[in-house]
Amino acid sequence: MTAPVDVLAVGAHPDDVEIACGATLAKLVDQGYRVGIIDLTNGEPTPRCDDPAIRLAEAERAANVLGVAFRKVLDLPNRRLFDSFEARVALAREFRRYRPRLVLGFGQKTPLASPDHYQAMLITDAAVFYSRLTKWDEHFPDLPVHNIPRQLYFQLGFEHLPALGPSITVDIAGYLERKIEAILCYQTQFPPEKQYVIERVRAIALTAGAAAGFEAGEVFASPRTIGCEDLVKAMIPASQQ
Repeated sequence: MTAPVDVLAVGAHPDDVEIACGATLAKLVDQGYRVGIIDLTNGEPTPRCDDPAIRLAEAERAANVLGVAFRKVLDLPNRRLFDSFEARVALAREFRRYRPRLVLGFGQKTPLASPDHYQAMLITDAAVFYSRLTKWDEHFPDLPVHNIPRQLYFQLGFEHLPALGPSITVDIAGYLERKIEAILCYQTQFPPEKQYVIERVRAIALTAGAAAGFEAGEVFASPRTIGCEDLVKAMIPASQQ
């Protein structure tokens, strides 16, 4: 039986997750959580990559930098990713297989960038629901139902768009450069002439962190209200208690 994960992050293409929440994933790994990544497509073709195998090797190097337990790339089509029944089931199968407690995924459109990102959001939302549906064994042979307790949305790290619902900022002090290192594993996507993207990622992280009283941060939005049992612990970071 496949070992379950605590957190599963879903991107449309290899490098999406690193840009959006790579520091958070690395921190979760260091905190002892089992973390996985699923890319819905291999991200190819792109202008500077001559072979999809190159992009996949870059993705594996980035996963190693973050320290995640596994990375899996589904065979859905890049540039033609749509919220179809087949795509929903393909991802829901992975949710049932790895049984995450928390799913992280896209939470916004990305204007002037790939429409695959928004389709990935729709696919992820549906797959979270499909994962818990009973009496559907013909689509999920030998994969028992799994109810995912919590889902959070992320945005790409070089954008600043309104959050979809209540937001929470993760303190990534000490992890920002590891995030950058993971992004730079994608040499085909971030050659020297695109280093400005890295500076945007860094600037957004510093701005998000400052707003929450941290050195750097990554912001997530919740489709549901975020509650707590201990208001003091929820409001005051452990370092200040």
